[in-house]
Amino acid sequence: MATTYPKCSPTEMLGLLVLLNDHKGSEDVALLADDLDLEIDEIFPALEYAELLQFVKVTEGHASFTDLGRKLVAASIRDRKALVREQLKRTPLFRTILRALEASPEHCLSEEEFGHIVAFTTAKADGGEQNIVNWGRYADLFRYDADARAIRPARKAVSPKDGGGLAPPPAAGSATGALPSRKTCSRTAETPPGPGAASALA
Repeated sequence: MATTYPKCSPTEMLGLLVLLNDHKGSEDVALLADDLDLEIDEIFPALEYAELLQFVKVTEGHASFTDLGRKLVAASIRDRKALVREQLKRTPLFRTILRALEASPEHCLSEEEFGHIVAFTTAKADGGEQNIVNWGRYADLFRYDADARAIRPARKAVSPKDGGGLAPPPAAGSATGALPSRKTCSRTAETPPGPGAASALA
């Protein structure tokens, strides 16, 4: 069965965990939603992602920290990111993406290849591919190269001149047209990026 990766940002998940910590690490989901002035279904994506990464357990509408979840909220910003990174690497999808990047001679996945991996290992979700890229970037697992329209391993450090290559990928069905072929990963100076390559998703 394909795993569901809910549409939720790292900030949303961490914010929910901080709130759960304020409730001494265990609370009814309905009361957490009430504290946030949200409908209960509006906090489900963040809660489901936290459960996917094994930071919480949800039983009969009640959310509680795991030991790892308590460690996460007590950690520094840098250590939180490291914990999220290690948990993402344990999931089938992110493990598959990282293995594919490592196996590629150019350490690169075209948008099309990335989309195939996401479709094969992930239950369908709105904005799924962009959501996966956002989590990969947050955890320093991989980045989106807007010039080549491809996924590449994360850089240790990014110089200002490289900033343009970190824009999010174009939305599905955008004016950029068909997805690029594998050879876009090895763009040269004589082969400029196509129109709209640096466009960003909302």
